[in-house]
Amino acid sequence: MAGVAPEWGAAEVAGERRQLINIAYRLLGTLAEAEDAVQEAYARWYARPRSQREAVVSPGAWLTTVTGRICLDVLGSARARRERYVGAWLPEPLPDRGEWAGAGGDAVDPADRITLDESVTMAFLVVLESMTPAERVTFVLHDVFRYSFPEIAGIVGRTPGACRELASSARRRVRAERAPVGAAVAQAEVVRHVKEAWEAKDITALVGILDPDAVMTADGGGLVGTVLRPVEGGALIAQYMIAIADRAPGLRLLERTVAGAPGLVAQHAGVTVTVAAFDASDGRATRIWVVRNPEKLRLWTPGG
Repeated sequence: MAGVAPEWGAAEVAGERRQLINIAYRLLGTLAEAEDAVQEAYARWYARPRSQREAVVSPGAWLTTVTGRICLDVLGSARARRERYVGAWLPEPLPDRGEWAGAGGDAVDPADRITLDESVTMAFLVVLESMTPAERVTFVLHDVFRYSFPEIAGIVGRTPGACRELASSARRRVRAERAPVGAAVAQAEVVRHVKEAWEAKDITALVGILDPDAVMTADGGGLVGTVLRPVEGGALIAQYMIAIADRAPGLRLLERTVAGAPGLVAQHAGVTVTVAAFDASDGRATRIWVVRNPEKLRLWTPGG
């Protein structure tokens, strides 16, 4: 019948999942929460009567709007949950699955749907954590995924002009709180020097590769032992790292892509126990984010 859209095919609707997972991960900072948000959006789609689904001009736009609203609600409640979190809360770093022999290749693995780029680096995700929920949703959708302010307005419940202001505020946070990311080759060299100095237990070399004002933040979630507060200063960080080396015989360090940038992975008996992301400037490590919470490392053991 003229003027009536056909029922959208299951394959066409399911084809939006990759984009939705990419958006939700950047909005929420963990893959599990992103999966839940996208699954809820699909559940709402299929709960609608067929006549209502047929009336939707673009399932992708509809699913993006619903996913964005779900993420906005989750972000609003996440602040209270993270205040009760034991120690520092860090986003879940994602591996480059292609670097892990036997890590899978399962086409339906949500991790394989995430595009590893500059917008998933730990430095970027940590800055996103400093934003209000409305700022984060607006900034990610507009600046990362290029949605228009009128489209975003329907998600965050603001006018397009207000969304424009939210995006500007978010950009100011990025400029103020995030150090420039070094080129991948330069950062990889810094990471390699950190690894070599740690393995040699060479505190002098470590101090030399760490910026004097470097900060290390660790996330154990209360499930494993780690520092509960950021360690500030290259010398103190070096001392802490050497102390860990002395207490961790058999630990193996691997240079791997961590959240889209060069980083380190520590394994014990083939099981990943620590993932470290770095930011570097002028040949020195300026920030180190250490994730030890096993709930955030489920993707990091080959075959896991």
